[in-house]
Amino acid sequence: MGSIRLHGLLDCLDVPGLAGSGNTGLSIRGIASDSRKVADGFLFIAVQGFETDGHRYIDEAVRNGAGVVVCEKVPDNLHEEVVYVAVPDSRAAMARIAKRFYRDIADTLDIIGVTGTNGKTTTARLMAAVMNDCGICTGYIGTGLAMAGGETIPLDRTTPEAEDLHRLFAMMAERGCTAVVMEVSSHALVLQRTHGIGFRGAVFTNLTQDHLDFHRTMEDYARAKRMLFGSIRPGGFAVVNADDPWAETMADNRGDAALLCCSVGQSVFNCTGGVVLQADVVSADMEKSVVHIGSGENRITAAFRLPGLYNVMNMLEVFAASTAMGLQPGMVVRSLEQAGPVEGRMEIVSGEGDGCSVVVDYAHTPDALEKVLGTLRELAKPGSRLAVVFGCGGNRDRKKRPKMGKAASNGADSIIITSDNPRDEEPGTILDDITKGISASLFMRIADRAEAIRCGVNLMKDGDILLVAGKGHEAYQETAGHRRHFSDREIAQSVLRQRKHGN
Repeated sequence: MGSIRLHGLLDCLDVPGLAGSGNTGLSIRGIASDSRKVADGFLFIAVQGFETDGHRYIDEAVRNGAGVVVCEKVPDNLHEEVVYVAVPDSRAAMARIAKRFYRDIADTLDIIGVTGTNGKTTTARLMAAVMNDCGICTGYIGTGLAMAGGETIPLDRTTPEAEDLHRLFAMMAERGCTAVVMEVSSHALVLQRTHGIGFRGAVFTNLTQDHLDFHRTMEDYARAKRMLFGSIRPGGFAVVNADDPWAETMADNRGDAALLCCSVGQSVFNCTGGVVLQADVVSADMEKSVVHIGSGENRITAAFRLPGLYNVMNMLEVFAASTAMGLQPGMVVRSLEQAGPVEGRMEIVSGEGDGCSVVVDYAHTPDALEKVLGTLRELAKPGSRLAVVFGCGGNRDRKKRPKMGKAASNGADSIIITSDNPRDEEPGTILDDITKGISASLFMRIADRAEAIRCGVNLMKDGDILLVAGKGHEAYQETAGHRRHFSDREIAQSVLRQRKHGN
């Protein structure tokens, strides 16, 4: 992006004055909130984090070449060659500075934000694929990666920090993208990573228990999610899952944005002033769902290659947002009919001749686990058994662990509880918490996840279904601060090969 003059960059901030005696006319070559990423000519933003305070690293940033420091508290000892900018909120300032540094590229893009507890990735990835397929060059930002112009960029966060987010917008625009579909996490909204972005559209998938270690209550969690709908720019649109009890909370914050309400069952939101889109399931199996989709009497028959009622809702919301972008309904449906599952989302990893069906899914909340098991139960052949291997992440909401155990007890015939990402917790402690919700008299505890998957696959008989839940697409396991390669898909497929060949 080249460089930008400091005074032009600071125009986006309301600051009373500058400290230090550095050069206020210098050109800024880059911005960073991590002192390790600072180089000569950079502007450093000191952010108060949860584990550390960026103000502690101001001196390191200056040694690495920062000529400007943006901070909430100016240090007592100033470096003479540095300009210090005091702001009331470093996070908000970072978002504004990042947007300006990248020449306000975000204002030129049609950005669609997708938020909710479950279904964000499937909905956002499918939406980006449909828009690209229908002629709108579209980038994607979300869980694990960003995609633009055929390139995949790994990401550490679902929604990156502001400086990385706007850098991605600029890269996408350079590659011809006119639109971006991005997952917007509740953490990102509260921490102002998307501050200052005017969204063309916002999509709400659902709200169920998760992240209460961060938000504390469901009401706080909902307030975080609804912030996205307050960021829709004039002439934009809001898509909500009208079957979810939190839909009205989201829709009420949309301002004058057009409202599209999606329902696959009994809507709990009357959608006053909006358009209701319905999807009625005609038939469903492990391979596809045949539905009538549309508004009122204007329905189209579609065969989606993703099983489960919740995936029908994901498809319906993609249909709603895509048509709100001006795409023809028939084109959208044809594109959706070609779409396969997103990796790690209701992904069948077994093949012909394996005897049983093994499904890998990211379900890591009680609601998601309940829905996936419910779908597999409905699609199972008479007499077949349904088993589940799952765990819960360490250093996360402990209150949901017994609820995960309860969901497994209610939905599966056999249960193996195991590790997910233990992080800094003892795996046994996490399994103890899950066990409190299990009502089944018989279940297995196998802390080694690979061994748990091996056991689950080898216990399957012809026609049975095994769900391996919790990690989905993830290709790592995090234990005691270290990540090592680990893939549920790879482990399951390896055991299936051994089982087929009698090894």
